[in-house]
Amino acid sequence: MATDARASSTTEPVLRSPGEVMRLARMGSAFPTRLSFMRILIRRMHCEGWRISPREVELDKHGFGHAVYEAVTPDRVYSLVAFSNALDPERRTDRVIADAWDTTFTLFDGRPGADDIERLRANTPKQEAGRFEPRDLVLSRANKSVRLFEHVCDSLARGVQPDRALLGRIGYLMRTTAVYGNGKFGIADRGRIRRRPELAAPFQAELLTVYLIRCFTLDLVERVARGRGGRDALPLDRGLKRILGIGNSTGLGMAPFLVTHPALIHNWIHARELALGRVLAVETPAQENIARFTVLLARAVKHVHEWDVDDEIQSARIKALRGELNALSTWLDEGKAPRRRPWRAIHRWTADHCGLEAQELVVSLLLETCPSLVDSLEDGLSSEFVEELDTSWTTGQVKRCLETRYRWAIDTNFDDRAREALFWYTSEDKLEPRLGRRFDEPGAEREMPLAIARDVNTLYRLVAGTRDDESIAALALRHPHMRHVLTRIQTVTGHPYGEINDNLVDESCRPIDLLRCKLAYFGAFKFDPRSDRWTRITLYQGAPLADELDLDDADDWCLATVG
Repeated sequence: MATDARASSTTEPVLRSPGEVMRLARMGSAFPTRLSFMRILIRRMHCEGWRISPREVELDKHGFGHAVYEAVTPDRVYSLVAFSNALDPERRTDRVIADAWDTTFTLFDGRPGADDIERLRANTPKQEAGRFEPRDLVLSRANKSVRLFEHVCDSLARGVQPDRALLGRIGYLMRTTAVYGNGKFGIADRGRIRRRPELAAPFQAELLTVYLIRCFTLDLVERVARGRGGRDALPLDRGLKRILGIGNSTGLGMAPFLVTHPALIHNWIHARELALGRVLAVETPAQENIARFTVLLARAVKHVHEWDVDDEIQSARIKALRGELNALSTWLDEGKAPRRRPWRAIHRWTADHCGLEAQELVVSLLLETCPSLVDSLEDGLSSEFVEELDTSWTTGQVKRCLETRYRWAIDTNFDDRAREALFWYTSEDKLEPRLGRRFDEPGAEREMPLAIARDVNTLYRLVAGTRDDESIAALALRHPHMRHVLTRIQTVTGHPYGEINDNLVDESCRPIDLLRCKLAYFGAFKFDPRSDRWTRITLYQGAPLADELDLDDADDWCLATVG
């Protein structure tokens, strides 16, 4: 793998502006990068020599019972405690309202004793209805992809390998319906683990859980196959195992996170943009880096040709993406890219000739060519910033801030009902975010504070007639409902990539753009939208298996392909 690049010593990286990258359409075209959280975790596993293996397996021939899988790091042990139970098909659903699942999981801090396992046996299958303790770090549940799970079991039991194309098309034997961390339902709060280097980056405990679920699932399907076929049963081919990840269905519940954590989101996006700026500043890449890009582009072409979805909008985007990647390949084959600053030329060519999907995919490929310029940025992805209202500001400062950073909101005409046709609220049954139609459905009086564009617009009209030297403390006293947006604009002043530069209550808003942005930073790809409000994804498809983490190419699994 290429590991070096020569950057200009005189040129500061030029970053794309928040006004360009923080628009919903571009966010909804995001792809994973080297800085995605699954990639960070796998690299750490590889570099630190983690050992992952089953410690205790008490499953019958049908695959029912419990198992404990442990990840041994240089300093600690983390254990996945898994429970597999028979589930009535009529109760199998991926919706958040489900109350029973094929499998349930807890990530335990350390090695659980017999008492811990019995406690978790009584509570983990209940999920949010259970009772948990501080050593319980993550809670999750998953259902089988029944069609593929049965196909693989039956094939292996008969002594043949399953259909490779079918495995690639579905991509997972098990799909999670939730992965809870950070203190939810009584499990350990983030503060318990945030100082641990292996869990310092965002969502590392949750994604370790998903990786261990993958290990458990691959062993589970072989165990069930042996129970059916006895000595005739085969283990699953290693190459086929690599194809299989863990599925996930993600809906509106994830969307508000990108609005409610501006400092954290700034760190994510700014790191990617700084990485891109560093790469684009490279004067003359080493030949191995250029060869690396060529290999990755060919892989990307194949990956995209294997990406098929039913959604008409995304299907059209994929079709266009295929043609644009082929055009880029032709342009490069014709020797059009200059020797000096070729990455900048490639980036400019895609901006001039391609849609957003191709532009963002090429960003991911460019970052892969220069790990020495990119990987260190993973240390700055977390945030401990606390939002507080600084009452030393004047209304003049507020005006200037709004006119500089929020022109897109100030210029929105909220007298047009279409500009605030939607409202976000929390469901009463599962306390999950939902999206309603303001003028057609009840509940707008319980709206979540996600209409940032509208609130900024209102604030600007309030301060427009005030003296520039007036304290915002007086403003906040007169208009206490504006306190949250005053605090927010102060936060975004220091974290400019933390604000989505679009109106999230406009009738044209597509929440799936928010979902894709966040899921891409997790490391997901082959997004399969089922509507504009939820999508299916696959996690860890193509990732190294537990006994492959020590291989030299353990980090080389982006844009996995089936063939």
